Amino acid sequence: MYVRLNFLKPFILFCFLLCLETKAQTTSLEECFSIAQQNNITIKQAKSALKTGEYNLQAEKKGYLPKVDLLSSYSYLSSPLTINLQTVKDGIVEGSSQQSVNTANEIYHEITGNNLSQAAQDRIYNTSKTVIGGIYPDYNPSLSKQSYFVAGVGVRQPIFLGNKINSSIDLAQSVANSAGIGVEIAGKEVNFLIAVQYLRILYLNSLIKKQEQIVNALDKNKNYAEELVKNKILPPYQKNWTNVVLIQAQTQYNNIKMEKQNAHLELNKLMGVDLDAAIVISDTLKYAEINLEKPMNDYWLSNPVYRIANNKISYAETAEKISKSMALPNVFAIGNYNLYQKDLPVSIPDWFVGLELQWTLYNGQTNKKTLAAKQLIEEAKLGEENSSLMLQVQSRVAKNKMISLQNDVMAMDAARKEANTTSSLITKRMNNQLSSPKDVNDALLIETEIEKGYYTAVLGYYLALAEYFNSLGNPSQITQFIK
Repeated sequence: MYVRLNFLKPFILFCFLLCLETKAQTTSLEECFSIAQQNNITIKQAKSALKTGEYNLQAEKKGYLPKVDLLSSYSYLSSPLTINLQTVKDGIVEGSSQQSVNTANEIYHEITGNNLSQAAQDRIYNTSKTVIGGIYPDYNPSLSKQSYFVAGVGVRQPIFLGNKINSSIDLAQSVANSAGIGVEIAGKEVNFLIAVQYLRILYLNSLIKKQEQIVNALDKNKNYAEELVKNKILPPYQKNWTNVVLIQAQTQYNNIKMEKQNAHLELNKLMGVDLDAAIVISDTLKYAEINLEKPMNDYWLSNPVYRIANNKISYAETAEKISKSMALPNVFAIGNYNLYQKDLPVSIPDWFVGLELQWTLYNGQTNKKTLAAKQLIEEAKLGEENSSLMLQVQSRVAKNKMISLQNDVMAMDAARKEANTTSSLITKRMNNQLSSPKDVNDALLIETEIEKGYYTAVLGYYLALAEYFNSLGNPSQITQFIK
């Protein structure tokens, strides 16, 4: 079922994009967020890292289970193992001969009640020594063949590891938690960047719409100037001047359209769709005064940027526990069952069980590593404090930017209205031959710059809003103001 769903995702996305293109309906910012959460490469990488962390955690939890190994070896000796009997020959012959004398003497004593004479004991001793010395091997017998193969099953069960397994589980849990927060951070940052690109496209749409109006107005002005030149009311250079201004306006119009194409490419990449996918965004940037509610106390605690810094403290504390556990002993239950031991130099039992103690009595690195782990905790705490302050500063700065840009928007809005009125009046005067086409050109160019300044201020206002919500940890909140 999982495979089938993964197979259907590209098809569903294609149908969705095709539907948008067919209807020429503007893709909302919220829809862009939704597509990116499924397709963005950065988010996929973060999710893959999370799976890795979860698998490692599951592996560490298996640390209490026994370890079973198949043990086998093949050995080839330079020469077979032998017993050197010649080094103990004299002792064995002497001892055996003396034992023969003692045995004969005890038997004679039981029968007669007397001991053998010294001459009889000497004869028995000499005879035994001659016989035993004659039959004693004059070579060293072999204990093994020159090569041999052994195989068996070994079991090692941890009993006490000085809290190493628990600490390893805690460490793996901390890594998995970091990976989970990493997914949230990736999603948050991608949403923020998408919001920035979306606002940029709305801004460019506004400029394109205004530039189209200016180009049309300049084109009409050029045509009017040509008529006046034909009627010898204006000198020819007046017409040439209107041509120059029109060409500049058309070039600027084409440049804005190209910039919009680039913005769409960046947006498509962020969304994880094909770079040539037709994501239709036709809305313009519309200003609306926003009254932000005061954020909750300690709002930064829910921000994943702060939480990742907080999680580093847990990671550092666990690292300290692991460092301390290295000085404690390890106890294992061990066992072995021999499956094959033919031609061994010395035969061993088929199986055995036992206890194994492993204790590092001295390691010059242990103390320094513990100190380093303690310092890491201090560093992580400072990092947490720094993250808290950074997020608080970001939210306040973003809010102050909004207030400042709000004043700019108000001033530029009033200026653009005056510029529009002025352009209209000058055009009417030109129609009554009270002003020249150059006056109209100048008025239209000034109106264009003021209009651009207005939309730039509006863009900055909404970008500051995006930064504000990003500092709160949820940049997607901007969708309630960008419809």
